[in-house]
Amino acid sequence: MSSIVEALAPLFALIALGAVLGRAGFPGGDFWPRLERFIYYLLFPAMLVATLATADVSQVSVLPLAITLIGTMVVLGGALWLARARLALSPPVFTSAFQGVVRFNTYVGVAGAAALYGEAGLTVAAVAIALMVPTANILCVMAFIVSGTQGPASVGRSALALVRNPLILACLAGILLNVSGIGLPGISQPALELLGQAALPMGLVAVGVALRPQALWRGGRAFWLSSGLKLVITPLLVLGLAWLVDLHGVDRHVALLFAALPTATSAYILARQLGGDAELMAAIITGQTLLAMLVMPIMLQLPGAP
Repeated sequence: MSSIVEALAPLFALIALGAVLGRAGFPGGDFWPRLERFIYYLLFPAMLVATLATADVSQVSVLPLAITLIGTMVVLGGALWLARARLALSPPVFTSAFQGVVRFNTYVGVAGAAALYGEAGLTVAAVAIALMVPTANILCVMAFIVSGTQGPASVGRSALALVRNPLILACLAGILLNVSGIGLPGISQPALELLGQAALPMGLVAVGVALRPQALWRGGRAFWLSSGLKLVITPLLVLGLAWLVDLHGVDRHVALLFAALPTATSAYILARQLGGDAELMAAIITGQTLLAMLVMPIMLQLPGAP
């Protein structure tokens, strides 16, 4: 386990640095919201395009990986939806708990895959994002719609946001450049790689800035339900499906890593926009990120794991 802890420790150190900077209000103003937007719309997409456009994707078991990751998200999301009456959670609380189970932190996932498994891990992580980001967005928006927390006008906006999602567009662009044989000609490859190198450290710091420890008092039963399903049950289900479809090697390792990730900080914005419980969402994001520091190294040591 020591090697896993050593690989993940710098990631969580950057998140902790972000939390300190956020609490200190440094450097002030709207610097962090603007930086997060810069990372989300430019730096992270640049990294995805640079990775997918030049990667040997044929080495990735795409279909077994898709069955494992998407299957886990659909099974858990469906089970949570079927149990909603028994859980007796209000629609806003339920949708926040749902997001806490289905969404995942891409910055931590990609940084962890690169730190643990190098270039091969980074390639599998990029493919995993291409599979999981559309699925997570569709499932979460459907949960809001069916729960009745948003009006009809919001449905169109949600669909438009999905089509315009920069991570989805970057994955599509990278795959098309790869399949077409165009790749990244001239200086485009080193330029995009330089941009991409800035995405992960800055993204991890931004994750820390977004944490709200004071919101943990708002957690309660929904927080523990969401966190238990996300950080414990999800990795176990991924291992089971990986065994069924014979997903192995780096593909399985990265699938397990992505299963053990805390939920995404962007879930808070969606909760505010679509009628979820935003304060509970902040508690889930913060609590899961803190718990993941302890739980992820354990999950990555499960039987059949790396």
